[in-house]
Amino acid sequence: MTEILSPAVATDEDRAADGPFAERVVDHPAWTVLKEAVEAIRPAQRKDGSIDFGAEGVPPRAEIEHLLEKAVSAVEELAPLLPHDAAYHRALVTDLRRWADGGFGVPDFLDSLLAFQPAAHRVDGRRHLVVFPMYTQNGNPDRNLEAVVLRVVWPDWLAELERTRYDNPLFLGIAFEDFTSGYDTHSAVLFPETVAVREAPERFSWGGIFCDREAARFRRVVEAACEVTELELPEDARGLLTDQRRAQQTFVLWDMIHDRTHSHGDLPFDPFMIKQRQPFWMYGIEELRCDLTAFHEAGKLAADGFPQGRDVQYAVLLERLFRFPVTGERNRNYDGLGGQLLFAYLHRHDALRWRDNRLAVDWERAREVTARLREEIETLYREGIDRPKLVHWFKAYELVSAYLAPHPGSTWAKGPDALDLSLPPRKLVDEVLPDEFPLSMFYEALARKLRKVIASTKGITAESGLPAAA
Repeated sequence: MTEILSPAVATDEDRAADGPFAERVVDHPAWTVLKEAVEAIRPAQRKDGSIDFGAEGVPPRAEIEHLLEKAVSAVEELAPLLPHDAAYHRALVTDLRRWADGGFGVPDFLDSLLAFQPAAHRVDGRRHLVVFPMYTQNGNPDRNLEAVVLRVVWPDWLAELERTRYDNPLFLGIAFEDFTSGYDTHSAVLFPETVAVREAPERFSWGGIFCDREAARFRRVVEAACEVTELELPEDARGLLTDQRRAQQTFVLWDMIHDRTHSHGDLPFDPFMIKQRQPFWMYGIEELRCDLTAFHEAGKLAADGFPQGRDVQYAVLLERLFRFPVTGERNRNYDGLGGQLLFAYLHRHDALRWRDNRLAVDWERAREVTARLREEIETLYREGIDRPKLVHWFKAYELVSAYLAPHPGSTWAKGPDALDLSLPPRKLVDEVLPDEFPLSMFYEALARKLRKVIASTKGITAESGLPAAA
C-alpha cells in the first residue's frame, strides 16, 4: 500500500522545480492521443466500468486492447512533464494493463488512487494528469474511463489562511486545462470516492474542487438573473461578474472553509452522513450550514482586511439565491432546498423584497439576517445531540417548514401521527416525497427564465465563461 504523505508547505525551490511549465501537457501531441483513446474506450463500458465484448456494438477485444495500449504509451510519454506525479503514473500504467489482462472486468484502480497525493504538496500552478475509471458528480453517473489535466489553485494568501486559521490539509483548489466527456457536464469536483476500486481506503487524503468552473458558472447565471429580476448590485459586487480571476479566488476560499465545516461544530451525526439514509432536507440543512459558516468567517476576514471576505459573502448570497434553487431536477434536490430556505428567510425578515417585478436586497440587513439563520441551524444541531434521530428529523422539518410550504400531499407535514413509527427511521424516509418542498411561484418563474442560461453552463471553464444573456 502506498504511504499517505503529510501535507507540506510550498517553498521557493518547489516553485522553481515546477518552473514556468515550459511545455503544457495539453499542448503535447501525446495528450491528444490519450484523450482520443479514452474517448474511444468509454462507449464500450457498462455502468460499473466493465466491458461486455458480447454486447451489441462493442468493438472486438483486440481493438480495445490496442486503444488501451495507446493510452498507456501516451501516459508514459507525458509523465516526464510531471515528475511530481511519477509514482502515480507508474501505478496508473500498472492498473491500466491489469485491467486489460483481467479481460476488462470491473476496474480496480485502488493502487494508483493511493499513489495520487496532490494535496500532499500544494503549489500554485502545479499541473496534474489524472486518468481513472470514475463517475463525475452532477455529470456522468457511470464509472467510465476519464482523463483530466488540471492546475492547482493555491495562492500564497490562501495557503497562509489554511496554515493559520482554516486548517484543511485534504483540500485542493483546482482548475481545468482539458478533460474527456465525463467532465463536459455540470460536474465541478474531483473526489477519490468516485473512482472504481476493489475496496474503499480507510481514509481519503484529498478532495478537489474546480473553482474555475464554479466561478464561470456563477458569473454567467448571476449576470442573467440580475437582468431578469432587475437587481442592482453594489459596485464592489459587480466586480465579481467581470473578473474571472477574482471570482475564482472567491470560490476557492469559500470551498476551503465550507469543506472543513463538515467536520467542525456541534455535530449530532457523521459529518458527511456517509451510509446514513436520511430525509434529503437533512442534507440540505447541512450544506447550508457549511455555507453560512463560510459566510460568517468571511465577515471576519473582511474586517481583518481581506477583500476576498466580502466577495465570499456576496457569492454565497447570490449563488444560493439564484442558481441553487433552479438548478437540477426536483428529485430530492437538497442544494435547491437550501437556496429556497435562505431566500424565504431573508424575505420573511425584510432583507429582500420582490415588488413591481423587481428584486431589491438590503445588503447590510441581509448579512444580519443570514447570521440569524445560521444561529437557528447551530441551535438545531446542538440540541440534536441529545435527541433521538427521528425527533431530530422532525425538528429539522419544523425549521424548514416554518419558511417553506410542504407539498399538499406530504405525509411528513401531517406530523408523527401520520407515520408508522414502529418502522425504523430509515424506512420512514420512503414517505418523503421526491419534491417535499416545491418551488415557490417566484422560483417557478425564475426557473423558466434561466433554464437556457443554466443549460449553457454545461462544460463551462474560465475560457468559455463569459456572461450570457438571459
